[in-house]
Amino acid sequence: MDVQVLAEYIEFLEVEKGLAKNTLDAYKCDLEEFIEFCVKRNLTCFENVKRSDLNAYILQMHEKKYLPASVMRKIASLRGFFKWMNANEIISSNPALTIEQPKLPKRLPKVMTVEEINAILNQNLTEIQSVILELLYGCGLRVSELVNLKVSDIDIKSKYLQCIGKGSKERLVPLGKKAVSALNKFLPKRDFSVKKYNLKTKNLLINNEGRQLTRQDVYTFISEQGKKIHKHISPHTLRHSFATHLLENGADLRVVQELLGHSNVSTTQLYTHISKKRLKDVYFAING
Repeated sequence: MDVQVLAEYIEFLEVEKGLAKNTLDAYKCDLEEFIEFCVKRNLTCFENVKRSDLNAYILQMHEKKYLPASVMRKIASLRGFFKWMNANEIISSNPALTIEQPKLPKRLPKVMTVEEINAILNQNLTEIQSVILELLYGCGLRVSELVNLKVSDIDIKSKYLQCIGKGSKERLVPLGKKAVSALNKFLPKRDFSVKKYNLKTKNLLINNEGRQLTRQDVYTFISEQGKKIHKHISPHTLRHSFATHLLENGADLRVVQELLGHSNVSTTQLYTHISKKRLKDVYFAING
């Protein structure tokens, strides 16, 4: 198998499609796994891959008990790769053309109650911890959007921040009073760390040791907070909670769509189902 072809495809996705690094890494990992499978089947070039080989690969994923979401993503990776190779005449026909994408059962995201959110926010938090929580919950940011924020993306006077979401889409998100307060307390300490360690970075989340926070740092911190309320949570749980609480308090669906940076309103509509389910749960808890 010519691995140079894969490198060219990943470059195409980065330059032409503008995909984020995490997405590129996922595509690369998926396709490297498929190439390894092909090598074991003595397939020496992509031209020799048949539909039966793809079927065998998909069957192997099911036998290995891959999660449905993982199978769906890997099939999408294959479809895109073979379509590109066929369009660029690297292969004469596309064996992945008729592969159907499996449909995932719709699962309602886990959300936290307002009481659970407050239990975490009312702890003795450091300045940077408060900022993390206020931007994840108060602004509904994705963890990747959070860790990539620059100081210049924050406009405290106008009470807005600008972030880069999926597909390199920019959006403006309003800052609430608590987020503004947390940022005002954090920024002087952040600037002190930058000067102390003579840093050149423009990133917002710099800790007292002068280190830029990573996605894993945020995941670990949020997970620890979840243990305190005996609940497994992630940064995305706070984003889900942000959207659900807005809708429960009468926010317009289109407004929530804009705040979350969803390209399709059907994605945002999932949160209306959560609100209805929670309403039913409360009703039956009271009325038996």
